[in-house]
Amino acid sequence: MLDPVLLESFLAVSQARSFSDAGRRLGLRQSTVSQHIRKLEDAAGRRLFVRDTHSVVPTADGQAMEGFARSILEANERASRYFAGSQLRGRVRFGASEDFVASRLPEILADFVRLHPLVDLELTVDLSATLYQMMDAGEIDLVLCKRRADDDRGRLVWRDHLIWIGTEATRIDPAQPLPLILYTPPSITRTAALETLERTGRPWRIVCSSGSLSGLRAAALAGLGVTVHARGLLPDGLVEMPAAYRLPDLGDVDFVVLGATRHERGPAAELAAAILANGGRLQRRAG
Repeated sequence: MLDPVLLESFLAVSQARSFSDAGRRLGLRQSTVSQHIRKLEDAAGRRLFVRDTHSVVPTADGQAMEGFARSILEANERASRYFAGSQLRGRVRFGASEDFVASRLPEILADFVRLHPLVDLELTVDLSATLYQMMDAGEIDLVLCKRRADDDRGRLVWRDHLIWIGTEATRIDPAQPLPLILYTPPSITRTAALETLERTGRPWRIVCSSGSLSGLRAAALAGLGVTVHARGLLPDGLVEMPAAYRLPDLGDVDFVVLGATRHERGPAAELAAAILANGGRLQRRAG
């Protein structure tokens, strides 16, 4: 009933929230992706997405299908690897942004290492902007990070929305400059926050800077101010600030897999494929 080809298109749309972006990731035309979704909905007898001209959102049945689709595709992958007797060898220098420290990325990497025991995996965790610098310097083979505003490289894992977060007890005085907890430069979210505040004329002051997500989270939990984060990777203990505070909209952010070369090969290509196939597992809302 559930054709793996249709499920791959379904997960790509679910993660990208866009038929056109899903098509670009899969190397398919948008019309083909739409056809796959229609066939899957016919097979399931349920509507899986609510679509309009601006958004694609999974229905309750679509959210349930995400779990089934990942399980089926993972089982197919394990079976293929077992019977193919994969002997992939080599080394991959992989960088992941701080956003994924508390996500399920370790599970995906553990699956990869188990499937490819002859591959040496070297992991670097840092800010997205720093990982770009390492990539450009040839110090890393593959990264999972936010896409820079001025860069169109990388394959989309999913598109998320940047939000202002703090604790449920955090209070903001509109008569005072907005107290900010931000990553140290260079930082994509830091730049997004400051440019948005400057553009909207909202006064601000930086009360804490840190190079790690744990540092930002600790400062936010202490009630020092607000910080910026992707909604789908919301850290434990923190919540989105209420709309009543009228904080300016920060827009969307793309999480991408980016290789050192235009077309990855060997271990880097296999790891990129594993991350793209399991992007939904990384988001807290998908769990």
